[in-house]
Amino acid sequence: MMVVDQAAEQKAKSKEARTFMWAALLHDIGKPAVTKVRKEKITAYNHDAEGEHLAEYFLSCFSDDAKWIGSVAKLVRYHMHILYVTDGLPFGDIDGMKRETDIGEVALLGLCDRIGRGGSVPEDETKAVRLFLKKMGNM
Repeated sequence: MMVVDQAAEQKAKSKEARTFMWAALLHDIGKPAVTKVRKEKITAYNHDAEGEHLAEYFLSCFSDDAKWIGSVAKLVRYHMHILYVTDGLPFGDIDGMKRETDIGEVALLGLCDRIGRGGSVPEDETKAVRLFLKKMGNM
């Protein structure tokens, strides 16, 4: 819920606050399905991709607006891409992200996720998001 609180503070920067706030609420919905203990460490690999499908299912229980549901689900799907892009990790789908969602919205959600989880330095997280946007050609 700390991520949602952070998103509430930032939602005026979003192009579509309703979509953004639902994505903030559901961004980690995939974690329970994929969380495992590996080498004495708790991991949730692929929770973003799993979360896309779960967000679609969950929201379809309340809305018939497939376009809106898809927009929320894609933000959930790509919210980890700041890390994938800035650290050069092979887990991302940059072409899909560019095609299927708004990079600025991904950046804003990712920033809220990184700051909202606590224990981070907001200035460092803001720098990481700027680097992500630069690499994506949005700055």
